[in-house]
Amino acid sequence: MELRTDRLILRPYALADYEDSASVWGDPEVVRYIGNVPATREQSWFRTLRYIGHWAAFGFGMWAVRDHAGRFVGDVGITDHKRALDPPLTALEAGWVLAPWAHGRGLATEAVAAAIEWFERTQGAQDIACMIDPPNAPSRRVAAKHGFLEERRAVYHDAEVIIFIRPSRPARLLAGTD
Repeated sequence: MELRTDRLILRPYALADYEDSASVWGDPEVVRYIGNVPATREQSWFRTLRYIGHWAAFGFGMWAVRDHAGRFVGDVGITDHKRALDPPLTALEAGWVLAPWAHGRGLATEAVAAAIEWFERTQGAQDIACMIDPPNAPSRRVAAKHGFLEERRAVYHDAEVIIFIRPSRPARLLAGTD
């Protein structure tokens, strides 16, 4: 299975994505808002296996994203990570991580749109959360473009994060003004 957009190809993670993923997650620029510690190759291996397992267990998960020329763009998708947050997330979680060369080109927006559209078509509309480091303005902009609204601040791994929710129903319907 694969999704195609004007510039991108998204497909469920496979072992073949490990080397590219390890390169991206090992880049200090990529992780500066995600714990600020580059992943080791071992951590990237386990992440790849977790992504593959998520698809096997749930039928959805993180997509390996490439451009039409085959260049690795990054990871985008919707998952159930069961994060250690208090209070816990009650919604599934959207996430996106792109290679440095792909930043600032609208590729995250394009890939997230494709992932959400596919998810809602196959799994049904439901609330989706995302968790973003407060200084990460580019990711906050991507979230806003897809209807994610700030719900609360939380502490995750000893760092403040913002929890956003994308309601399954538009805010005007939730407010009873339809």
